[in-house]
Parts: sequence; structure tokens; C-alpha cells
Amino acid sequence: MSTTDLGMPVPAAGPIAAAIAAGGEKVSELKARDLKTDQEVRWCPGCGDYVILNAVQSFLPSLGIAREDMVIVSGIGCSSRFPYYMNTYGMHSIHGRAPAIATGLAASRPDLHVWVVTGDGDALSIGGNHLIHALRRNVNMTILLFNNRIYGLTKGQYSPTSEVGKVTKSTPMGSLDFPFNPVSLALGADATFVGRAMDSDRKGLTEVLRQAAEHRGTALVEIYQNCNIFNDGAFELLKDPATGPMWTIPLVHGEPLVFGPDGASCVVRDEAGGLRIAETNQVDPSEIVVHDSHREDPAYAFALSRLSTQDLRYTPMGVFRSVARPSYERMMADQLEDARAQEPGDLAALLAGGDTWTVTA
Repeated sequence: MSTTDLGMPVPAAGPIAAAIAAGGEKVSELKARDLKTDQEVRWCPGCGDYVILNAVQSFLPSLGIAREDMVIVSGIGCSSRFPYYMNTYGMHSIHGRAPAIATGLAASRPDLHVWVVTGDGDALSIGGNHLIHALRRNVNMTILLFNNRIYGLTKGQYSPTSEVGKVTKSTPMGSLDFPFNPVSLALGADATFVGRAMDSDRKGLTEVLRQAAEHRGTALVEIYQNCNIFNDGAFELLKDPATGPMWTIPLVHGEPLVFGPDGASCVVRDEAGGLRIAETNQVDPSEIVVHDSHREDPAYAFALSRLSTQDLRYTPMGVFRSVARPSYERMMADQLEDARAQEPGDLAALLAGGDTWTVTA
């Protein structure tokens, strides 16, 4: 396997080397092994990134997309080593700027399937503005945000998603910052697809990834990912078989929001129009909210995202929102086509058009 001048792997020729037609037709079948590179996977033993990498490599072949038509762009952080381990095109880019670079790629090459891999520090701290603008523009890309609630690469400082009171190397007396809720942030930016999954939940993660990949526009998937060195057990409340069902709210479109042992808990509307948790046997079945991920108004999905607390109790998992809206690169292509169809213009007149000023010494 060869590399580019930047050291990134160039996908080796294989049985699916022929380019797929514009629009992403399924042309061939890959195997998980076809997406693995000869690079040594170098994360800490036990890191949740291994699980996500394996899930992605196993899942992507089901899309039937040639690996030569996939591009993975990452920023800086532990998760951002991802492109080295995927036998697709990829770029290990600049801290926080992966969405901006991916935007240029998606806009200029709409035939490609563009993925962004980032972390809670990379995406929500230095990269915060780039993330929200990619979301509001609805650029056709899939963003995987690995959230371990800590800075792992720089050895254990608190991150934008660390809970209040978090004791770390940079907050020895406990963090005073109120954390971002990445799902709420994305919905506030009017993202057209927002989902959440757990690194260790292979089935749930694969289903959310499948829906995100099929979405036309910006899809953001927050993935709870364990950092067993600097923040081990951060999501144990949801992973433990004894407590997970009690505090996890599965989101399935068209299904009532009922959860907990024997469906003991449910989600209902509150008096102010938001959502609250109730005991199932204390409410009329008609009061239980039926999940609608296709609701155009993001207020419902946002209310869902606010159910979870900092200690992870009542955490919805699945697809919060999936709605159709024209994607940025398609609207840009239409605008350029309209411009080409017009009569040739006068460049000098265009430059001098509108208000002009004469500057004298």
C-alpha cells in the first residue's frame, strides 16, 4: 500500500476499482478486510476507538460504495488517527478544521462520500464554529463525533463535555464549566440528521450509522466512547446490564417512548409543552409520546436531548432527527448552472457595479 506526500494511505486497487456513477449507485460488495490497511492500529489497549473502527469497517461494505469514492477527514486527537486505518482516501487535517476541509471537498466533488471523524475536544472547543456552520449549511457529509468527555491525546485535561466538578489535571479542584450537550448543540444549529450511539453497542451503533450514511446532507452522530486510561467508566451507568435499561431511552421512529425494566418508565408531555419522564402505569397510554424523528420542527428533538442529565440518567439513544432539506453542494451546483445559462456578462461592469468610491491623496 502506497502513501501520499502527506503520509496518508492511498487506497489499493481492488475488485471495485471502477468509479461508481454520480449519485452513489451500489456497484460492488466489499468485505471488512478490504477496508483495513497495513498500518499498526495504535490506540491504548482497551480504548473504545478499536470497537468503533471495527464497527465502521464491518458496516461500510453494506453500502456498496467503492472505497475509492470514500474520503475520511479527521482533525487532531486520538480519534483523528482513524484515516490511517481505513483503506479509503483520507486526510489527517488541522485541529478543529476537519468540517471546513470536508466542506470544500464535498462541495467540489459531490460524487464522493465524505466522512469526518472528530472528538469532543477537537469538534466542540477549537472547532466549534466550523462544526455549527457545517451543520447549518447542510453540507453532504457524515460526522462521527467521538465523545469520551476528556482530552485523551494530551493526557487527561477536562473537555467541553466534561461534567461540572470533574477533577482532571487541568481542573484539580473540579471543573466549573457547564458542559456542552453535543446533540442539543447540533439541533440548535438546525442539523437535518442527529443521532447518538454507544461504542460497545454494536447493533445500535450500526443502525444509527446506516441511517446517517443514507442521509443526504450533514449527519452528526455522537458516539459515547470510553477512554480507559484517563476517564475509564465514564458511561458505565449506561453500559452496565443492571442499570443501562433503567436509564437508556431507545429511540425508534414510530414507537412509543417506553423504557426501563418491564417498560416501567415512559416519556410524556409536560405542562409547558416540553417532555418529562413518568411512570408508565400512572399515565394513560395515549399520553405516551410516540417518537417521530421526521418532525420538521427541531423543538421536539431538542426537548428529547434535554431529558438526559450530566450523570447520564435518562439518556436517549438512537436517531433524534432525520429530515429532508436541499444540501449545500447541490444548491451551489444549481446556482452555478443558472449562472452559466445566462448571457455572458461584462466583468468590468460587474466589478464597478453598485456603490463606488474615488480615493484621493
